[in-house]
Amino acid sequence: MAIFHLQINSISRGAGRSAIAAAAYRAGERLRDQRTGRLHNYAQRTDVSHTEIFLPSRVPPADVPWASDRARLWNAAEASERQRNARVAREYQVTLPVELNPGQRLQLARRFALELAERYNVAVDLAVHGPRPEGDPRNHHAHLLATSREIGASGFGAKAGLDMQSDERQRRGLPVGIAEIKLVRERWALLNNEAFAAAGLTLRVDHRSLRAQGIDREPRHIPFAAIQIERRGMRSEVADRIRQRWRDRVQGREARSSAPDVEAVRRQGREAWLALREQAAAGPAAWPSQPQVRHIEESPQPRSGAAQPAPAPQLSAEQRRAALERERDAADRDFAL
Repeated sequence: MAIFHLQINSISRGAGRSAIAAAAYRAGERLRDQRTGRLHNYAQRTDVSHTEIFLPSRVPPADVPWASDRARLWNAAEASERQRNARVAREYQVTLPVELNPGQRLQLARRFALELAERYNVAVDLAVHGPRPEGDPRNHHAHLLATSREIGASGFGAKAGLDMQSDERQRRGLPVGIAEIKLVRERWALLNNEAFAAAGLTLRVDHRSLRAQGIDREPRHIPFAAIQIERRGMRSEVADRIRQRWRDRVQGREARSSAPDVEAVRRQGREAWLALREQAAAGPAAWPSQPQVRHIEESPQPRSGAAQPAPAPQLSAEQRRAALERERDAADRDFAL
């Protein structure tokens, strides 16, 4: 079964992160941060199968030769931000289908990177990773690190994509907030399905939630890092919490499904009161015989010397029938029928 996964992360100084460090780690390279002077060296990585920088078509590479150099690109992105809590990059992490061959997976990742660059007018740094020897052999994935500002011949400009101000997005006729994220997820699912069709596969992925798809099942995803911990014979608190939350959700659904049907109870109550009305309309012969209800009507003998209660007024049959009807109507209102 094909798996859909797209996760959008932000690279922010406020969280102590650096675009240089993020690019070096994902590309498996050795990059120096000119702002801090720190060297980030990940050249020893062996799971990086492809790296490439994409620019929007309106910015010819000849006009921005510095943008094709990873170190210069991300140092310029860092230099364009002045605030100490600035968001310097946006990452799109996607799973590449194991059902496709390496060339098809690369083509899929490159197409998505180019579309992001075109949509947001940003530079996108693509890094394709394969499974690690000690990891899950299905773990083919890609990191698409996008600049948070538009790129042009003169350098970086205004904020772009998901980092653009809401009023600017509205002025350009672009969706805001979660609507934009949903569009990106839908586009990635469509690209996956087109790649499956081109490869002659009948597989499909869906970006929507299980509930939106009409699938009556509780989702459960345990991170592979937690699975690795358990494979080594150790206990993973993360995996335990996920499984417990999953069990709680399943039990909650079962409890809700086994709860009494409120509408059925209301319907039964209405039918019972209608039956009583018919009995009342049928007259005294339809009611139980007098001895069966005597213990309700009889009252204890008054004590000696106690004041005798006034005799109850005698009601005609018509008056008793009208009182009974009023009582039944009040019961109907209590049942909210």
